[in-house]
Amino acid sequence: IFGGGTAQPTQNYVLNSVYSDETQPKVVADLHDIGILVGPVRMALYLDRSDIVIRDSQNQIRLAEFSQWAGPLQENFSRVLAENLSVLLTTDRVGIFPGTRAMSFDFNVTVNVTRFDGMPGKQADLRARWAILDKTRKDMLFENHSVLSQSTENDSLEALIAAESRTLADLSREIAVAIKTLVEKNINGMN
Repeated sequence: IFGGGTAQPTQNYVLNSVYSDETQPKVVADLHDIGILVGPVRMALYLDRSDIVIRDSQNQIRLAEFSQWAGPLQENFSRVLAENLSVLLTTDRVGIFPGTRAMSFDFNVTVNVTRFDGMPGKQADLRARWAILDKTRKDMLFENHSVLSQSTENDSLEALIAAESRTLADLSREIAVAIKTLVEKNINGMN
C-alpha cells in the first residue's frame, strides 16, 4: 500500500499591475499619442522556470515548495510592465514583443532582468538593466541599471509575490519617467 498522506495542491501565482494594486495609480504623464513596444524582456537563467525562486542568503536560493508561477515568468513580467506603462503614461498604444506587429511605436523598451527573487518575511529584490530605443530599434536613447527592493508585509509567499509586484511597479515608474523626459526633450528640440 502506498502512502496514505494527502497530496498538497500546488499554488499558482501571478504578478499584479499598478492598476490592480492602487485604486488610482499616480500617472507620470499623459502621452496618449505615444506608442511603446515592450520587449524583448530577458530573464537570468536561474529564473527561467515555473518554480518561484526564494533567496535564503546572498549565495543560496531554493525553489518554493508546492508553489509556482501560473505561466512563464518572462511573459507575466512583460505583460505587467506593459500594463503599468499604459496606466502610468495614459496610453493604449502599448504592445509586447514578440507578437505585436500592426501598430507603429515611438519607443522600444528592452529589459534584462538579472535578479528577481526575495526572502519571505524580509524583502523582494529586482535588478535589471534596461534601455529605451528609438522606433527603428537601432539608436539607444536611454540606458539604466535599476536596483530595487520592497519589504514584505509578512513571511508568506503571497506577501513576497506582492512585494515583487511592487518592485516591478517601481521599475515601471523609472521607465515611464525616462520616456516622459525623452518626449519632452524631443518636443523642446523641435521648437
